[in-house]
Amino acid sequence: MIHINGRTNEFHLQNEKISYVFRVMEQLEVLEQLYFGSRIPVYETHDFLIEREIRPSNNQLAEDHTTSLEHIKQELGIYGTTDFRYPMLRIRYENGDRISQFTYAGYRIVKGKKSSVGLPGTFGEEGETLIITLQDAYSLLQVELFYTIFPDSAVVTRQMKVLNPSSITYELLDCLSFNLDLPNQNYDWLHLDGAWARETQLSRTPLNYGVQEVSSTRGASSHVHNPFLALCTKETTEHQGEAYGFSLIYSGNFLARIQVDTYDMLRVQMGINPFEFCWQLTGQSEFLTPEAVLVYSDTGLNGMSQTFHEFFTEHLINPHWAHKRRPVLINNWEATYFDFSSEKLLQIAEKAAEIGVELFVLDDGWFGQRNSDKGSLGDWSVQKEKLPEGIAGLAQKINGLGLEFGLWFEPEMISRDTPLYQAHPEWVIGNPEKNISHGRNQYVLDFSNPQVVEEIFRQMDEILSCGRISYLKWDMNRYISEPFSNYLGEQAQGGLFHRYILGVYALYEKLLAKYPALLIESCAGGGGRFDPGLLYYAPQTWSSDDTDGVERLKIQYGASMLYPLSSIGGHLSAVPNHQVGRSPGLDFRSDVALFSTYGLELDVTQLTPEELGKVKDAIQTFKLRQDLIHEGKFYRLISPFEKTNCSWMVVSKDQKQALVADYQVLGKPNPAYRRLKLVGLNPQAFYQINESETLRSGKDLERIGLIFGGNYIKRAQDYWSRELPGDYHSQLYYLEQQA
Repeated sequence: MIHINGRTNEFHLQNEKISYVFRVMEQLEVLEQLYFGSRIPVYETHDFLIEREIRPSNNQLAEDHTTSLEHIKQELGIYGTTDFRYPMLRIRYENGDRISQFTYAGYRIVKGKKSSVGLPGTFGEEGETLIITLQDAYSLLQVELFYTIFPDSAVVTRQMKVLNPSSITYELLDCLSFNLDLPNQNYDWLHLDGAWARETQLSRTPLNYGVQEVSSTRGASSHVHNPFLALCTKETTEHQGEAYGFSLIYSGNFLARIQVDTYDMLRVQMGINPFEFCWQLTGQSEFLTPEAVLVYSDTGLNGMSQTFHEFFTEHLINPHWAHKRRPVLINNWEATYFDFSSEKLLQIAEKAAEIGVELFVLDDGWFGQRNSDKGSLGDWSVQKEKLPEGIAGLAQKINGLGLEFGLWFEPEMISRDTPLYQAHPEWVIGNPEKNISHGRNQYVLDFSNPQVVEEIFRQMDEILSCGRISYLKWDMNRYISEPFSNYLGEQAQGGLFHRYILGVYALYEKLLAKYPALLIESCAGGGGRFDPGLLYYAPQTWSSDDTDGVERLKIQYGASMLYPLSSIGGHLSAVPNHQVGRSPGLDFRSDVALFSTYGLELDVTQLTPEELGKVKDAIQTFKLRQDLIHEGKFYRLISPFEKTNCSWMVVSKDQKQALVADYQVLGKPNPAYRRLKLVGLNPQAFYQINESETLRSGKDLERIGLIFGGNYIKRAQDYWSRELPGDYHSQLYYLEQQA
């Protein structure tokens, strides 16, 4: 898969789907990017891909007018030395100088890929990893660039390590995960933005000259932007055209940046946000960046997304959960909020067990004196007034109903009224001599301090070890706004944000080391930290606190750009919806939640017998179709960002089954005829649709589609008396291949 031409110093990473080609420049010995895209042959030399015209610019070598790095596509962009673009790596030397020059020193190839200690990352025995070593011309510093390719994926992963074998301390100011220079082909760029309760909103706009970026400065990847962007041609649709997707396996402050110069050269970079970042690279130490995932698709945005879905499932998510069925859960939050007792919880659990729920989750309010959001975080002891039998006793009773038991934690936060705060006020992030703001009446614990991580683990372990707890919902409800650590020294403050997220990862690793079968669902006020970094530890994420079925169409549609359906937490909740006050019907809400992990977020004891019957049927439908939904290929058909209806479908990998969902948000008077063209089916096969006697071929379902208009010849009275679908209407179509 990795081809080396030692004579020309050219490197070609290749599988059946893609090629990634770069070389060592003869004169400057820097790495020059040549090609990334659909598979091309391995040539004796790839010098026909070199573009080097004379431009008005600064050149490194005297009498040579083609050695300006400003106009050369590179693998490691460095500021200065004639390149005026934003860099991938910037280092401050002892005397304050910030000019580096890293040149080629060698390579090695490692079989397979292992995730790094302390950082989430991809893995797989069948891959190959190319490690390029570069040497600084002005110091002993070295850089290692990591490239991994797997035989089955249109993916290259990138990562960088900076090594300091000297006794001198340097400062890393910019230290991104990859630099990719491409020719601009009039691309659009896509990203996912939003806010609390409206995460992963899809944005697509043309690229302009200059800099375009999305980022976070909040200490988490955030509701505002996801650590993802994509490039696609104007002609690219969901089903055809070229697309490049880029994602960062990281949960902290990130930067995803595109620079387009006036010669139509396009630079894509992604990594730790340089804003408020300064890492002390002490003697005999090294720094490893988060891993980035680079995807290429020539089958449109769906092709890009399916590559992400499969790659994350096979090479990022914990193998214990990657293909394991997820339990249908009920969460008591919107049913009770803080106002509950053991008796009330058991009533809900008993009714939930009757309709097929498999896991009961106790959310916020079970610990300390937590009866509102004003206190008790950091005091993870059971509130006996609500739960006199304790967590162990409640879990035993829940288990006795045939349900698994899960529990909510917010381990990174602390309240002022707790014994932990009284004993260690210095464990709060913020300068005690300055104002420290609160968010949701809470403060952030300094997870850059290993003692803090150890204490929170001790408290959580005490609870988790007392009963059969199979699920943990890990929440995080505020950002870091006054970054200062009482633990770190003066010179190390610039590393606080990164050290904090390393502490979060450390707690995940400690918990999973002791409880390897624990299912963790990550949450940060909903989707405030829905990123590939946490997907490594928590195979599913509560994608939004907004449980409204209409809004969830957009949230789940956007999230599916890169996240598999098995990782998208979605629940059927009560109406009027608690976030928007809307009241879609139960069928509509359930049909939206079906294409996620599926669960309930309501008080089932308040449902009518008819409603309970519908919910029971919906749960059975999910259980029946879960393997298809979570293991099949997901296709987006109609975008809710463009129309008042939405459609998507999932097709089994053997193309023998498919499930299509069509959602109408608003009814229309005297509607036009409508057809929904399907994709991903076997064109030669015939399919039965919802037990209809008429069989349809895969080819005609793709060319003609599902026809929503009816045939009312000699049935006019039926037409006028028919029941109109109205607002919030959904329809599921199950397709099964017939012999």
